[in-house]
Parts: sequence; structure tokens; C-alpha cells
Amino acid sequence: MAASFWYESSSETRISFSQARWDPLSRATELALSRRLVTTTEPSPAAAWPIGDVVPCVVQAAGVPVSALAAAVPRPRAVVVALHGGAATSAYYDHPGHPRLSLLRTGTVLGFTVLALDRPGYGSSAGHTQGMERPERRVEVAYAAVEALLAGRSRGAGVFLVAHSIGCELAVRMAADERGADLLGVELAGTGTQHNPPALRLMEEWRRNAARRPTGRRMRDLIWHPADAYPPDVYGGARIGSPAPAYEGDVVRTWTEDFPRLAARVRVPLRFTLGAHEQVWRSGPTALADIGSLFTASPRVVVEEQAGAGHNTSIGRTATAYHLKVLSFVEECALAARPQRTEGGTR
Repeated sequence: MAASFWYESSSETRISFSQARWDPLSRATELALSRRLVTTTEPSPAAAWPIGDVVPCVVQAAGVPVSALAAAVPRPRAVVVALHGGAATSAYYDHPGHPRLSLLRTGTVLGFTVLALDRPGYGSSAGHTQGMERPERRVEVAYAAVEALLAGRSRGAGVFLVAHSIGCELAVRMAADERGADLLGVELAGTGTQHNPPALRLMEEWRRNAARRPTGRRMRDLIWHPADAYPPDVYGGARIGSPAPAYEGDVVRTWTEDFPRLAARVRVPLRFTLGAHEQVWRSGPTALADIGSLFTASPRVVVEEQAGAGHNTSIGRTATAYHLKVLSFVEECALAARPQRTEGGTR
């Protein structure tokens, strides 16, 4: 598949991806993923997005400033909205210095517009957490942010949610909401209903002291195992890290009970992924099947173990492989949901 946008390098060389086949290993693709149309240091309004570039944006959403990274194409097959996990930012989906691992850059090459939101309490909304302890408020802000970012822009066949770790809580709540029936589908990664024993012990410590998130070597070893699954400068997450909002303590404490109840209300296609080396959540074929069985109202459920991956599926060495599988599922959802709208990528 090829995307219909022009990339212009700093040397004025132009590459048309409507004339080139996607090859994850090709030099042309590497160039497209590693360079930008415009170097931006300040947040840009949505209307000013350069085509094919990754730019920071801030929009007003239900009275809250929400920051995001955006990468747009003019006639998208669909729009992918990505929700990062805990103690991270939207840069999880576009890690500095590693364009090949970027969901945003890979997505635009394949013809998708991709938005990575800073979830409520992160980024520009970090100082606007009043009321965010209420799940419905977080859902309201997230939907409003998507609407503001996409105002006046083509959505192709519709909006698809991708989420990681504690970001899955927001994605599942958005999908379970009455507005969720209009989504193309959902991808969840790095979550579950049962913690592995070492993670469970850390969660119990957090429950006893809600003001203190478990830190240190034990938590790092769980989240970043195995170390060789990540590039050395990615391991540990120093370049994408962020303080977590206080409300996430409540999310962690109730998630294993809330997840099954919310999953049963999701009415769109669902894909679920765990890394082969997942340490935070119970994993393996039985665990994957158990999670898949929760989505009783979904018309299609796909579960998969990502070979070579740890907990952080979108910034490890296998991130490109993972993202290609996710985007393939998005394409299938777009074709199945609105076949009359996806020809040529128009809506």
C-alpha cells in the first residue's frame, strides 16, 4: 500500500509515496520515517499541520488544554488515535531518535492520519486535573480532544483507538460509551485482569500507600524486561517519562474489576496484544484467550502475542512489526465497516 502525500527533504529532494511500494527496510522508507517536512519547536494549531510530518498540537477540549502529537495525510484511510500508558507521554508513539519505531510515522506512510494524545493529567492538561478522578470526565475530555483535532479534516472510514497499559482504561471506557459504537475498532496492549505475582506484590504496596507509586529497580525490571528488547537509549523511558496524575492510583486499584464489566459493553472489533516477555500481566495463550472472551459484544476479537516484545510494545525493537500488524487490522476494520467510503481513501 502507498500513501498519497509528498515528502520533501532538507536538500529539496522529493519522494512520492504514491509511486513507491512500502518496504520497511528500503532506504526511501527509512528517509521518510527519519526526517520532517518542518522543524517545529512550539505547539502548532491543528489547522497548521504539515502533511506527513509529526507536529505537537494543543487544543481546547471540554475546557481543558490537551496536547498531542499529530501526523496527517490529506485523504486518510482512517484516523488512528493513540493513548499512552502511565508515567509517559504521547512521545511513547514517536520516541525521539527512533523514527522506525514510530506509530505516527509508519501510519502516515501507510495512508493513515495518526493522533497521539497526552491523556488527561499529562502534558498540557497536567495542571487541570480537577474532576479527572471521575472516569466520565476523562472520557468527555478525550472525545472532545479528538473532535477538536479533527475539525475540518477527513477521517477516512472513521476513528480507531490504540492504547497501551493504563491507557487501555481510557480506551475501553471510550469504546464502552454510547459514542463508542461509531469507532472503527480498538487495539489494546499491555493490560489484563491478573497481575503476575511480582507485579501483584508491588500493586499491594501501592494500595497500602496510595500517594506513592512503586518505583525503583523492581518496577523497572518488570516494565522493561528484557533489557535487550529495547535500544539502549530507550530502555528506562527517560526521554518519554512524565509524572503521573494522582487519579491513576484509583484506576490501578479497581482496573481488574472494572475491565471485564467494561469489555462486555464494547461493540466494535477488538484486537488485544501482549508481548512474549510481558512481566506485569499474566500472559501466554490461556491469558490471551481469557481476555478475548471478555468482549462478548464485539463482532470480531483477535488476540496475539508479539514475538520479542516486553511490556512496552511500541518502543521496543519489534515495534515496527507490532505497528504493521495493528495498522493491518485497522485497514481490515475500515474495509469491513464502510467499504463504500474507503476507495481512494476518501469519505
